[in-house]
Amino acid sequence: MLFDKPFSDDVIHTPENRKLLNVRDIVSFADEVEIKDVWDILKRQIVYNTAISNAGMHENYGAGIGKILIRSYGNSVQNRAKAYAAAGSDARMNGCELPVVMNSGSGNQGITASIPVIVYAKECNVSDEMLYRALIVSNLVTIHLKTGIGSLSAYCGAISAGAGAGICYLYGGHYDEIAHTIVNALAINSGMLCDGAKANCAAKTASAVVSGLLGMQMYMHDSQFYDGDRLVAKGVENTIKAVSTVARNGMHETDNEIIQFMIKE
Repeated sequence: MLFDKPFSDDVIHTPENRKLLNVRDIVSFADEVEIKDVWDILKRQIVYNTAISNAGMHENYGAGIGKILIRSYGNSVQNRAKAYAAAGSDARMNGCELPVVMNSGSGNQGITASIPVIVYAKECNVSDEMLYRALIVSNLVTIHLKTGIGSLSAYCGAISAGAGAGICYLYGGHYDEIAHTIVNALAINSGMLCDGAKANCAAKTASAVVSGLLGMQMYMHDSQFYDGDRLVAKGVENTIKAVSTVARNGMHETDNEIIQFMIKE
């Protein structure tokens, strides 16, 4: 016996400390934290998640989304970021036994939050310290976004905007740039359904990376979404709250419909 935990149907409550997260403090923490305090977990995330992404890219798992992206669109850093993230998800969803460092209880979210940042850090030839600080931004933004949504939802958690925020940090982005990247990315991709863990999660992961990168590029080119555009509210925290409310409360009936569809099958 390696692990034994009795079943409980008690409601899972979000840890109170996660509710304290906000984008401004996340960026400040990434700037100031002693790397030795977060080295172990981030190093493990880099090693494990890179390994399963490589497996997905070089072996036959799922729909082969990562391979298709490379064959179709080339080897640019933008394409590699989404391809290797998708490959990790393909392997994760389709039988690869390699471990993954998760984020918010999800392997796909852990892959989405880390692999694009790792790919960009290698391309930009930044220091290990800079990579770790960018991963802090990406992981904590992902946790922040997922906290309001809840543990389980018909809203796809893998399309988090964390990766775009982390890559923005790699490029020297501070609070304003990162906040606008998150808002833009949420406006682009919010509302994707979660219909269970399966091969199509890899394509959704690729979509998340695209929206994060586009959200960053928009702000770099003096373009952004404004209050009133879709779910965009005034300020990054209000936008996150709006998306979370829709995902947590508005998707209940969607969740029921998806379950009924699965039962009928």
